[in-house]
Amino acid sequence: MRILVAEDEVEIAKALKVMLERNRYSVDTVHNGIDALDYITTIAYDAIVLDIMMPGMDGFEVLAQARAKGVTTPVLFLTAKGQLEDRVAGLNAGADDYLPKPFATSELIARVKALTRRSDTYTPVIISFGDIRLDCNAYELSCGGEVVRLNNKEYQMMELFMRHPHQLFSTEHLMERIWDLDSEAEIDVVWTYIGFLRRKLKQLGAGVEIRTVRGAGFSLEKSLC
Repeated sequence: MRILVAEDEVEIAKALKVMLERNRYSVDTVHNGIDALDYITTIAYDAIVLDIMMPGMDGFEVLAQARAKGVTTPVLFLTAKGQLEDRVAGLNAGADDYLPKPFATSELIARVKALTRRSDTYTPVIISFGDIRLDCNAYELSCGGEVVRLNNKEYQMMELFMRHPHQLFSTEHLMERIWDLDSEAEIDVVWTYIGFLRRKLKQLGAGVEIRTVRGAGFSLEKSLC
């Protein structure tokens, strides 16, 4: 499942990303309100963790504009503001939950899980395409009776492809989605992980493939033969 964390303090955002990824979520991070609104209105998330005090546009305005555009994704406001009037303002803006800082890790994870259970985009923990199945709890890709385990980045990439089969993803888009803007990784890491996944699909004898469209990107397709 994919979560957006919009938090202007980079170190906090990184910590939240690590925390959520350890609980088997795929996580995108942004650090200002303008980027947050752009991500929210162009990508289907299962839940959003949204800070209130952000540059460019505050969380209240981000959420109000997203709701006005028809976005129904559950939102958790995470902020240093804990006064009653701020909680009321957040809920009136369309938030589903509100958690003031500082917070216990276990409480944040529990609240995110609760949000994803009521998400309109909630999907089962097993995703299928063609003859392959991805177990989102175990990080396992299977075909027939064969199973391979994926590491975290392999899983995030395969989950993205399997949630959006036939969709073309550029190298730059995959870099941004999987490694995010704060990553020090070079862009050729995308090609490396595409290679890893192709070998695992071949190992499984899968009837699907990650196809290259020269100069454009990659897409998950059923094999031609």
